[in-house]
Amino acid sequence: MLIKFSCKNHASVIMFGDVAQEIIKMMGHSGKVPSAIFSSDIPEVLVKLNSAFEREKIRNLNSVEVHENAEPTISTIERAYPLLELLKTAIEGKCDVMWETL
Repeated sequence: MLIKFSCKNHASVIMFGDVAQEIIKMMGHSGKVPSAIFSSDIPEVLVKLNSAFEREKIRNLNSVEVHENAEPTISTIERAYPLLELLKTAIEGKCDVMWETL
């Protein structure tokens, strides 16, 4: 499953469903798809996301094991970068953010 995030003043962001739902929950939502965030709530959502990412960074630092042949992993923080940019643009443009399955 893919989930598409959109707002009127930014290109849509498409993510794999499991990652997107994890991020949606980090934003303080239930993970329900489709749904939306009102523009007035986006600054608070960004605070929640940044707090969740800080906790994830600490958790990752505490559990890092280095293996020579290990595949590099992409963190949720890295995967969320395009969505963070969309949210920041939505604040500037005062537009709501919606998400739906594709």
